[in-house]
Amino acid sequence: MEQFHNTRRKFLIGASAATLGATGIVLPASIACSATETVRLGVLKFGTVNWELNVIKHHGLDQEVGLNLDVVGLANKDATTIAFNAGDVDMIVTDWIWTSRQRDAGADYTFVPYSVAAGSVMVHPNSGIESLMDLEGKKIGVAGSPIDKSWLLLRAYSIKTFGKDIEKIVKPIYAAPPLLNEKFKQKEFDAVLNYWNYTARLRAAGMKELIKVQDLLPGLGVPGRLPLIGYVFGETWGRTNSDTLGRFFQASRKARQIMLHSDAEWERLRPLTKAESDSTLIALRDGYRDGAPKKFDASQAQAIHSAFEIVAKYGGRRLVGRSDKLALGTLWAGEAY
Repeated sequence: MEQFHNTRRKFLIGASAATLGATGIVLPASIACSATETVRLGVLKFGTVNWELNVIKHHGLDQEVGLNLDVVGLANKDATTIAFNAGDVDMIVTDWIWTSRQRDAGADYTFVPYSVAAGSVMVHPNSGIESLMDLEGKKIGVAGSPIDKSWLLLRAYSIKTFGKDIEKIVKPIYAAPPLLNEKFKQKEFDAVLNYWNYTARLRAAGMKELIKVQDLLPGLGVPGRLPLIGYVFGETWGRTNSDTLGRFFQASRKARQIMLHSDAEWERLRPLTKAESDSTLIALRDGYRDGAPKKFDASQAQAIHSAFEIVAKYGGRRLVGRSDKLALGTLWAGEAY
């Protein structure tokens, strides 16, 4: 099956309206007919990237740059990668570990950072827990699985800083992010390591931040701030459609500027964020703003290379595949932000 498609095609109003409705985006028919270039972007239906995509569509930023952004909402991460591998979408949002592994397997996928937002270890206020070593013998909820990259970085940090592998001295419980937050608030865990948007909600609820994932990096020799997720597309597709790709990043940059500077825009986005309170909305807004990359430069590239070697050491072949080095070409060398 041909992996990559030329994305010049007419916009099918009915199909795209159904897709966009799944992510809360409404596209006026009068606008939909005007675009000649289409980028099909596959995303999780309820992922935080939808906030930025909603801003693009609401303000017609894709149309401003001569593009139609077709947002394809998908149920889960596996559905996203399957759609991408099948050529049903042109781009997805995922991480550099998956991208590198696919390149090692022969694909030409490449990565552009979307966000440097990262989670934190959260504890209950007045718990008396002041450092990671205070968690010894206690329960910690961990988002994802034993090979989640944030957990692996935390393990590496605890070994280098304290001489102990935190996985060996605590009782880790792996689960989905929403469930972890609920169980943590019910005090079934002493601590939780969750993704940035879930830790933002806990912060708004008065929970205490023990350490941020980004704060682990200096102690591990990882320079700068580490992008965790990004836009992934075929390198061949990107070079063949460089003008279209550039327009997409231009629209994304415009949306990001609105979200960085307009509090009113966040009020409009409130239903999409599912913020339960003003404090939650503010925490999500500030978390997004802190994690929005201003540009992709050499320091971020070096951070990814360094972090890959660390997670490869602790996650092994199950996580990274056959190579303990980031595959050549994993990071897009063309123009982006």
